[in-house]
Formats: sequence, structure tokens, C-alpha cells
Amino acid sequence: MSSTAHPVDEVVGAPRLITLGLQHVLVMYAGAVAVPLIIGRALKLPPEDVAFLISADLFACGLATLCQSLGFPGVGIRLPVMMGVTFASVGPMLSMAAAPEIGLLGIYGSVIAAGVFGVLVAPFVSRLLPLFPPVVTGTIILVIGISLMRVAINWAGGGLPTITKVIPGEAAPGAFPNPAYAQTLGLVVALFTLLFILGLIRWGAGFVSNIAVLLGIVAGAAFSAIFGLMHFEKVEAASWTSLITPFHFGVPQFHLVPIATMCIVMLVVMIESLGMFLALGQITGKELDQKDLTRGLRADGVGTILGGLFNTFPYTSFSQNVGLVGVTGVRSRWVTVTGGCIMLALGLLPKTAALVEAVPQPVLGGAGIVMFGMVAATGVRILSNADFDKNRFNMFVVAISVGFGMIPMVAPTFFRNLPDVLHPLLESGILLAAVVSVLLNLFFNGLADAEEAKAHAASAAATAEHV
Repeated sequence: MSSTAHPVDEVVGAPRLITLGLQHVLVMYAGAVAVPLIIGRALKLPPEDVAFLISADLFACGLATLCQSLGFPGVGIRLPVMMGVTFASVGPMLSMAAAPEIGLLGIYGSVIAAGVFGVLVAPFVSRLLPLFPPVVTGTIILVIGISLMRVAINWAGGGLPTITKVIPGEAAPGAFPNPAYAQTLGLVVALFTLLFILGLIRWGAGFVSNIAVLLGIVAGAAFSAIFGLMHFEKVEAASWTSLITPFHFGVPQFHLVPIATMCIVMLVVMIESLGMFLALGQITGKELDQKDLTRGLRADGVGTILGGLFNTFPYTSFSQNVGLVGVTGVRSRWVTVTGGCIMLALGLLPKTAALVEAVPQPVLGGAGIVMFGMVAATGVRILSNADFDKNRFNMFVVAISVGFGMIPMVAPTFFRNLPDVLHPLLESGILLAAVVSVLLNLFFNGLADAEEAKAHAASAAATAEHV
């Protein structure tokens, strides 16, 4: 490697490369496995299928990261980027999972179609940036966090799935005959996990604080094992290695409304990624042009296509890893290339996925309150870049958009009399908030200047460190 190479292209020594790559993996791991856990359990899949979803997700994370960081002709920003499943897709996918005619195969069809859409529109997305100033993107991410919080609360308060299935006179493995005691114990576990994470964030130093959520899940799982809430039969039965094959659950199905829904999600995700790229360009000192941004956005689309093919979900650049680049000062993209290879390897180890799947729900509930709460807090931080002092209209954009976004949460049957084909779209508060915020911003503020929009996007992304 030439001594004049930009720090982004610098190759560091192998021991340091592996250590730093593993650090990136640990920082994103808890967020990376959360989505397959949420969707798998919402679909009531067997534990072995949920474990497979986790393996597939880790494997596809690695592929998508290599597409973005290593790159190949026409694809990849070639910056230190780690890719993971976007939380923006969870709400719509939960709605699809609840519709029997769509289900998991319909989700995969919509993911693949959204990835193709992303590849096609990548050259034009940066021109849409004026539609997504901080008042819009901040509102959307705020609603994402609030919408996801109910998942964490249900995990924390619901206890173990077997608790309510105990038949009098019959003992179920890991179940308690007293539901009140079981739920109380579950809440204690969730609270322990939450407090442990908060303690690490408060008193942990550097890297320990950065992986507080992951360490909290490990501590919560150990605490659960003491009370007999964690079982390892599935872990013991899982094989050590296994290949991730495309279309494991069957051939994807394509439905118009879910595809349209996921394409809108893809558009929002690409706008967020654009801000991340601009921020990362500032952090690394790498000047980015229109072609660079297009390659990066195209990699989001390719990663999402790979996600649908390999039995997982839409991918985006993980902002906590962008924050880690700023914290460590290590700007080499080969570090995240190494991280991508580690993710690939983890995806081929079913025992690892089975161990994650075995973590009791209350543990995930305690950690989820932190993870999903940070998503909402990130939206608030991005909103701080919007001008509320001189522009009173921005208050109305946020207020009304959040109100629309809350409809599916506070009134789940609000749209019940509308055509069934519209339910996957209308029952996603995230998409309602996105559409309403864009339209209200256009009504009150019109289109922002393109350069001003880029500056705002980079500033907002540089301050965003959501999990």
C-alpha cells in the first residue's frame, strides 16, 4: 500500500485489524440480532427457525458490509461502514406478519422488491434530500423509537411464553404454576438487565460503555439461568456449522401493497444513509462526490436484495459504528471489511444463534427499553437541528405527524372498515408519520436548498448514535 494512501484505504497490521473489526461487531451485535428476534417471535416461529433467522441475519450483515466497505464496480461507498437490519422496517413487517395472506414469504418478497427499487433510484435519491430536512427525518425516527418501545415493554412484562400455557396438574419445562410469581420474576430480570446496562453506561469506560447493551444481555441471561429461566437444550442440539441457503422458508411472494410499503421504508432508510455518508466523509476527511454517494446508496439496495434472498430483512448503515469511527480515530475501511468477515463467520455457527434465541424475553425487554428508547432519543437529537425559534411551522409538522404516527398504537382498529388491502400501509405508524411529515413540511416550508439540506443531513447524522 502506498504511503500516500488516504487513511480510509490504509491497511493496518493483522492483530490490530482483527481486534478493531471485532470491536465494530460487538458494538452492533445487540442491534443486529434484535430484528430477527422480533419478527421471528411475532410470527410464532419454532425456536430453531428463529435461531436460523439470527444466523441468516448475521451472514447477510457480513455480505452487505463487504458490499459497502470493500465494494465492487458501481456499488459501495468504500468507507468504514458496518451494515445491519434497519429498525425502520420493523413496524411495517410486524403488520405484514399479522396478515395471514402475507406472512414471512410476503415479507421477503417485499424486501427483495424494495432492494431492487433502491438500486434503481440510488442516482436520484440525493436530489430528494430537500424533502427530508431534520424536522422530517427527526420526526420519523422519533416515531420509529416510540413504535418499537411497545415490543420491549411486552417482552419485559410478558414473562416467558410458557407461563400462560401451563395445564393444571402438568409441569411444563421452565414454566411456573403461579403466573403472578412468574411475571414478577420476569419483571425482576428485566429490571436487573436495565439497571446493569445503565450502570455500565454511567461508570463503564470507553469500549465497555459502548457495548453496554450486549454486556447487559449477557448479564441478564446469566441472572436468568440462576432462576432456571434459561434453557440450553436447543443450544446443545444445534450443529456447530451450517450453510445459509437462499429461500430457506420457500419462494418469496410478491404483494403490491407490502411492496409499496417497503419501498417507502427503503426511501426513508436511504435518506438516513445519505446523512450517515456525509457525516462519515467529514469524520474521515474523505471528500465525497455524487458518484460516491450513488454507489453507497446502491449498496443499501444490493444489501437489501441479499437480505431477501438469504431469509432476512432490509439493510442500512449502522450509525453507532459511524460514531465508533469518530471515537477511536481509526478511519481504515479495512477494519469494517474485517468486521464483515467476522459477521459472515458468526452466521455459519448455528450454536451462536441458538444461544441468542435461548435468551429469555424479560432480558430482551430490559435491553430493548434502552435500545429502542435510544432510537426515539436520536430522533429528538436530530430535531434539535431544526429551527423552532424562528420557524413556528416546524412545531406543527412534528406535532401533527407524531399524532398520525400514534394512530395504530392507541387505536389499533381505527382503520378496520377500510379495504383490507390498505391495512399493511395504514397500520404502520412509521409510514403514516413519514408521509404526513413530508407533506406538511412542503406545505409550510416548501423545498429546502439542496446544499443546505446536505449540510443539515450531515450535521444530524453526526450527532445520531442510535442502537
